Amino acid sequence: MKNKRNVLYSLIIMLAGVANFAVEAQQKNDAQITVETKDAFNSHVPKGIVRTIKQDRKGNIWITSWEGVFKYDGKSFTNVTSKVSSARFFSVLEDRKGNFWFASIGSGVYYYDGKSFQNFTTKDGLANDVVTTIYEDKAGTIWFGTGNGASRYDGKSFLNFKMKEMPPVAQSDSVHVSVYQHPLPNKVAWMHNDVNAIIEDKTGKLWFGTRGYAYVYDGKEFTPITNNGKPFANVRSIIKDKKGNTWLGGYDGLWRYDGSIFTNFTQDFVGYIYEDKKGNIWTSSGKDGNNLGWALSRYEGKTLSDKKPTVTTIANKPMIFGILEDNKGNIWFGALDGVYRYDGKTITNFKSATSQQ
Repeated sequence: MKNKRNVLYSLIIMLAGVANFAVEAQQKNDAQITVETKDAFNSHVPKGIVRTIKQDRKGNIWITSWEGVFKYDGKSFTNVTSKVSSARFFSVLEDRKGNFWFASIGSGVYYYDGKSFQNFTTKDGLANDVVTTIYEDKAGTIWFGTGNGASRYDGKSFLNFKMKEMPPVAQSDSVHVSVYQHPLPNKVAWMHNDVNAIIEDKTGKLWFGTRGYAYVYDGKEFTPITNNGKPFANVRSIIKDKKGNTWLGGYDGLWRYDGSIFTNFTQDFVGYIYEDKKGNIWTSSGKDGNNLGWALSRYEGKTLSDKKPTVTTIANKPMIFGILEDNKGNIWFGALDGVYRYDGKTITNFKSATSQQ
């Protein structure tokens, strides 16, 4: 059953970028040259799917991919997990103690203290071995979003939560975006427990984005997040910005919640949201019928209150995943074919030495 569940999960990922086209923001294209370089490379550069990118307190860049977890120290890449696991990795977290957590698809979670690894799976109490997101709350508790609910780890044991008590996924279950246009039927109700994102808001409540609906948890119960009575479906990313607003991205597009009002910025499918140091909002999004696939876009922070905020398309790829601004102001992003870095003028592709105009 685990293998069938993992295969199903991989198929769902490839279906996720389909969405209806409706854009209210003003768009413009930056002049740019895509440059592929080998200024720091060895055979350890990720060449496949890159899902999440984070920078640690020492300045190292951590990259989770289908080929392992890579660390970039500014000069070279190292596959940190190459001798530990052949799992496909999805997310990374550096906790407040400086230790690392790596989420994998099918092999649970790996804890890394800089010297040794410890693997946590369902045998240790984890809700599911498919783990896509990791979050540390204000109290220092680690949360894991899994394919069968959320797991909370206090340093000693796991406590598991389900948004809805539903039967486990069946072999016959399938997903299509048309499902989200109607109340979710029982045959795909397991989607409510397939957790994509976790964030703690300014009031201390936890928000959970699932492949079903998004929920808020007040410490006692899970309540669907709705706007005018309609729940947000297939929420892939949730962030809290510097002003305390909560942003949601998924099937219903990009939304901002200020504590009382939801504001929509685009109805394109949004896979990832990131706020940079200047308050700009970056997204990866996909449109139905767009031959260029997904777009890496930047919403200018100073225009977010305007009727038509300024949004710039930086890059187009078949799919775009995690986004990061490093300490030097460069924007990193993941794609189906590796990791990219944008310095404001050019995009660097680390996997080859061929230049493109």
